Amino acid sequence: MKTISDSASVLITGGAGFFGSILKRELLNNGVSCVSLDLYPDEQHHANLISVQGDIRDPEMVTRIFALRRFDAVFHCAAMLAHDISDRTSLWQSNVEGTRNIANAAAETGTAKIVFTSSNCLWGQSFNRPVREDDLPNPVEIYGQSKWEAEKILREFADRVHVITLRCPTIVDRGRLGLLAILFEFIDEGRTIWTVGSGKNRYQFVSAPDLANACMLSLRFHGTRVFNVGSDNVEPLRAVYQYVIDHANTGAKVRSLPKTPTLFAMSLAHWLRISPLGPYQNKMISEDFQFDTNRIKRDLGWKPTLNNSEMLLRAYQYYTNNREEITQRLQASSHRKPAQMGIIRLLKWLS
Repeated sequence: MKTISDSASVLITGGAGFFGSILKRELLNNGVSCVSLDLYPDEQHHANLISVQGDIRDPEMVTRIFALRRFDAVFHCAAMLAHDISDRTSLWQSNVEGTRNIANAAAETGTAKIVFTSSNCLWGQSFNRPVREDDLPNPVEIYGQSKWEAEKILREFADRVHVITLRCPTIVDRGRLGLLAILFEFIDEGRTIWTVGSGKNRYQFVSAPDLANACMLSLRFHGTRVFNVGSDNVEPLRAVYQYVIDHANTGAKVRSLPKTPTLFAMSLAHWLRISPLGPYQNKMISEDFQFDTNRIKRDLGWKPTLNNSEMLLRAYQYYTNNREEITQRLQASSHRKPAQMGIIRLLKWLS
């Protein structure tokens, strides 16, 4: 396995998506030649960028991509999300078999490194301490299960390709929409923002530019390793919401719903397929979850630059400045268009 030079040539799967676009721009700005592979059209143009619209579930197509040029590294960011697709088979094939296709092609062509963006969805339970890299995953829904399976597949190739796995909480920055767009719509219209329980739970985010920096630093790391990433100084969720509301000045308020009956109602709505929120989101908005990021700080010299409040405000400001255009988006990845509200729209009317 060869090492990565400063003038690398890389493949980015999911390169037209929310995070893929930010990572791609950072790589191009640092002189890295990029091939972007995505299901959706790529809006970025650059002399050192080749954009390919394609599906990682197609092994022959993946083989053709790796025949384009000799890649020094692959940034594997492509993933289907559970709230954006009703076909569980397609999600599993993309996140699991698609990962196998990428790993196979990388190993066969002598690619030095795969940097994989994994998830905190690997755990369905809350912890009374920050989660470490050696804590055994226990996912409770299909997205987390698919990410854990993808990690295990990549480990099978570790004797032929160096694999850096970056386990990420929710990635936030300007342009991040998806389920966050529902929160932003409530704030923008001055409605009540509901916490499940007191809102004192602390749930970690990571800034997209900070995650892109972790990806860049991973190019210089020799070997196979799992790293957690995430913000520092995580505040209670209620305080994060209030920070954005104070800057938005729309008259929105933060109020609490009783935890046990609300979680029961949310689970029932998910079972009836009338809510975009699944088991993972239910945990996220009602319990604590933080990663221990000491390993990546020590081994890569990485550190976050934004806290949860700052990055969520940036994302909200993008939303409110571009809301009319955002509502018209159709051909975009899950995080670059608003999620469907489902029964949450009823809660909006009551707020």
